[in-house]
Amino acid sequence: MKKYNISFLALLLLLLMSFQTDKPAYQIFDAAGKKSSYKSILEKAQEADIILFGESHNNPIIHWLQIELTKGLYKEINKNKSENQSKKYSKNNLILGAEMFEADNQTILDEYLNDIITEKNFEAEARLWNNYKTDYKPLVEFAKENNLDFVATNIPRRYASLVSKKGLSSLDSLSEDAKWFMMPLPVEVDLKLPAYANMLKMMGVHSTSDTENVNESAANFAYAQAVKDATMAYRINKYYSENKNSVFLHFNGSYHSDNYESIVYYLKKYNPDLKVMTITAADQKELDSLEKTGVADFAIVTPLSMTKTY
Repeated sequence: MKKYNISFLALLLLLLMSFQTDKPAYQIFDAAGKKSSYKSILEKAQEADIILFGESHNNPIIHWLQIELTKGLYKEINKNKSENQSKKYSKNNLILGAEMFEADNQTILDEYLNDIITEKNFEAEARLWNNYKTDYKPLVEFAKENNLDFVATNIPRRYASLVSKKGLSSLDSLSEDAKWFMMPLPVEVDLKLPAYANMLKMMGVHSTSDTENVNESAANFAYAQAVKDATMAYRINKYYSENKNSVFLHFNGSYHSDNYESIVYYLKKYNPDLKVMTITAADQKELDSLEKTGVADFAIVTPLSMTKTY
């Protein structure tokens, strides 16, 4: 018995040491800061109309989980449909979309997805991000292989740049063709919303209580962010409204959906009945607890030391 106890204690000590030396790549938390799981994200995603997957653009773990969630959600939706367990899903059961593709490239994206143009032409003409091949190409190729719609949701960068330099009123002078690539005008922007107020502070504005008197350069900086958010929300809602029995999985920088603001704010203005689920990405020194709660429905936390892709 004594030998058995010594052996058991030795085994227990080895197990404890192995846990202490483990190097987890990520930890998932719910909005309240309770430890959660990928399985919970996948289950909740099936109940949503819109999922906003907020990312850190250069985090490989987040990009891996994005493609895993895409595959998992597609599999579960089609399983439910084939087993006749749910009436929620239609033929266009999963729609993908991303901030990383601008609205005026929708035709090019569609042509590639439908085998009209070559991969070489698509990649040469679509103004792709530098990390496209490692981080976003797997999502596009999954859409192509499974005949899924992939929506280019962002406002063309030249128009966001125009707003940053000349303000919201500069959009009024654009042609009707140009306006097709953005949210309807006029667009309302509340600079008191924390997401935009924080941007004003970054520009040296110490008080946002009187937004009408914010200096023009700082205001335009926030307005440029807002037209991105509003355009993404408008195009997400537009495509979802045309396929109401689908789930729209959207990829964007976390700042565009954190704290249920930005894209979420405009989505709710366009359609207050939408069931929107949000995911955020965060880096922390320790993974035992969530430092900032209430930022999103789920937070995927990775170590500060995680290797970045650029």
